[in-house]
Amino acid sequence: MKHTTNKGCGIAASLYKPLTEGETKKIADEAFRILEKSGMLVYSGAALSAFREAGAQVDESECLVKLPKSLVEDAIYSNPSSITLYSRSGEYDALLEKNRVHFGTGGTAIYVLDQNTGERRPSTLRDVILCARFTEALENIHVFTINVFPNEIEDNNHIDVNRFFHSLNNTTKHVMGGLYSLNGCRRVVEMAELIAGGAENLVERPFISFITLIISPFKIDGQYGDMTCFLAEKGLPVVVPTEPICGTTSPITLAGNVLTHVAETLGGIALVQCVRKGAPGICGSVGSITNLRTMDHVGGAIERAMINAAVAQVAQYFNLPLYSTGGTTDAKVVGSQSAYESAMSSLLVSMSGANYIHDIAGLMESDLTVSYNKMVMDNETLGMCRRVLRGIEVTDDTLAADLIIEKGPGQNFMESEHTIKHMRSEFFKPVISNREKREAGYQGGDALHQAREFAQNIIREKAEPLLAPEVRRRVLEAFPEIRV
Repeated sequence: MKHTTNKGCGIAASLYKPLTEGETKKIADEAFRILEKSGMLVYSGAALSAFREAGAQVDESECLVKLPKSLVEDAIYSNPSSITLYSRSGEYDALLEKNRVHFGTGGTAIYVLDQNTGERRPSTLRDVILCARFTEALENIHVFTINVFPNEIEDNNHIDVNRFFHSLNNTTKHVMGGLYSLNGCRRVVEMAELIAGGAENLVERPFISFITLIISPFKIDGQYGDMTCFLAEKGLPVVVPTEPICGTTSPITLAGNVLTHVAETLGGIALVQCVRKGAPGICGSVGSITNLRTMDHVGGAIERAMINAAVAQVAQYFNLPLYSTGGTTDAKVVGSQSAYESAMSSLLVSMSGANYIHDIAGLMESDLTVSYNKMVMDNETLGMCRRVLRGIEVTDDTLAADLIIEKGPGQNFMESEHTIKHMRSEFFKPVISNREKREAGYQGGDALHQAREFAQNIIREKAEPLLAPEVRRRVLEAFPEIRV
């Protein structure tokens, strides 16, 4: 399951469209109207200054910013329509544009399911390392969005640099992460510039990217606003996601939630472009629905996938890169519920053409917990999703009409050159699924059993640092807060 070939760009897909063209345009128009008439609360001094200088209507006393339609349209136009999340090896560069699809981890869970006991426990720095190693080994996971929190590190200023260092040291795939302090954010950028050999090199081929947050409904807080401005000024990729929940922080209807998603994340894109024209801003879609009995967030609802697919359509309408969400579940154990909720969500959002779908591997329990076994199982699901996105190629060669005529009725195709030519590339080849008949030696090991064995093998393997020794030494000297 270890990657061995250059995966190149993501597969293009627009197979599932929950909105009509007219509905997509209406949502876009109403998003402009909301930002202009209602606006956003902004508690970041840097963000307020950027908006004011760009021509937004700023009420300092209320911290309220109203964005003229022309300002938001200009931000959409100046934001890159294509952003590459580079891998250090060059094998897994993720090109976010149009309807190209890539998969990754995510969630910043605070728990993991212990591989030995099966019980939930607080996540640690070792889990950051293991999740990075799993991402490196699983071929259908293209980006490592740091997906667990190191609970033993109590100083917020040290959390970010530890998470990013150990991620970069254990996977060569692109590393994306949320942030816990402006100082931590600055330290991570300094570290990445050192690894890249300079700030210009990092901007030219950014192998890290960052997630800030628009707080629903329609708020940019001081810390996230300041970090967004800092990253935009640096010219590094920054996701400005929004997490509205139906019935609590957005209208209860799916359409109202989609509109809230679109308007809020456009506000984030506007901030990025107000700071620096052409800076790589990425729209974000994370929200879901509410469990109306408890008012809790729901992770595995099929409506969540529908919302994210609709937001993908609007992002494609604006020609903006999108960070989306899929593959999540409310299940507490790896089993039937986690399988069907994750698979349905993964397939629907993939078929919408969302550019980078995070949370899609390993996450469960309403985004609170990561399972290593589930990461392996989700990798298999994602392989099937990618096969669906490839579609059916129809050419003279694949139709093989001449071969059918040549063979004639009653003949088989087992020994034909055409079969040999296509047999390794036409079908998805599962790794943990058991397709053998009982009579052929079926041993009773189901997919979960195989996933557990695969996971145990990764955990038992000796971890080799993936940063060059001299670079690693220099980083550890410059950043004494990193725990090793």
